[in-house]
Amino acid sequence: MPLEGVPHREAEKFMNTQEVVEIAKEFVQLGVTKIRLTGGEPLVKKGADEIIRELGKLPVTLSLTTNGILVDRFIDIFKKAGITSLNVSLDSLQEDRFNAISRRSYFGKIMDNIQLLLDNDFRVKINVVLIKGTNDDEIIDFVQWSVRENISVQFIEFMPFDGNSWDREKTVSEAEILSTLEEHFGQENLIKLEDAQHSTSRNFRIDGALGTFGIISTVTNPFCDSCNRIRLTADGKIKNCLFSNDEADLLSEYRQGIDLSQTIKAAMFQKKKGLGGLKQLDNATMDSYDNRSMITIGG
Repeated sequence: MPLEGVPHREAEKFMNTQEVVEIAKEFVQLGVTKIRLTGGEPLVKKGADEIIRELGKLPVTLSLTTNGILVDRFIDIFKKAGITSLNVSLDSLQEDRFNAISRRSYFGKIMDNIQLLLDNDFRVKINVVLIKGTNDDEIIDFVQWSVRENISVQFIEFMPFDGNSWDREKTVSEAEILSTLEEHFGQENLIKLEDAQHSTSRNFRIDGALGTFGIISTVTNPFCDSCNRIRLTADGKIKNCLFSNDEADLLSEYRQGIDLSQTIKAAMFQKKKGLGGLKQLDNATMDSYDNRSMITIGG
């Protein structure tokens, strides 16, 4: 969330519970087999419990990315909906630093809820956005956590969005992460794992570890050639790449009773070869590029 916040938009600009479920069904009919609820924070949406229950009835793998604060209130709903894996965003293991980054004081609650998920046999991924000079000194600490616990830590490169003060120099590359870990653990103890088809991360394990870690190198080593992701934003628009500023308005068409399949298919075929059509991600390019802030995308 930018320090200055974001402009308020009326509730009717966003999908309501029924619209989320019905539009999701359109994607499932066209072959989508996995749905992830994300944000912002999806669990604060009015009707989140009903959305999760209804999506859980569809023939898909349902998962969720959360900041972890409300997990304890929803854990029984997760189970009933068939959710077995959650991503929890956590950018520091140091409480004071975490509070400064998030501008909130929920560190203890989040850690308790992560343990609650583990105790209830959920597969837990920890999303860590690395920013040079902010939290890159915690790379070893996070991987040590994956050694002790059956969790997957995902290091995500700092990506450029409106309002997040992105600077290419703040990016921590895959090569830098691996160099840090090789120096600490020894190169012979870093085991490369086989990545799943269409995986956005390159995955590893420390020899003898209970868990794993992965690196999502969107900026320095993009995975565009294998990407099959599409995002339905909170306000009902298709974003066929997070870097794309072309969006198709499904919500307006749905409210007009228009068949959505052609618009969805068109958005798929208009997906650019890489990075939403950008040739490169650098300061000069992004300074003149108009795209939403991440907090206004949702989905």
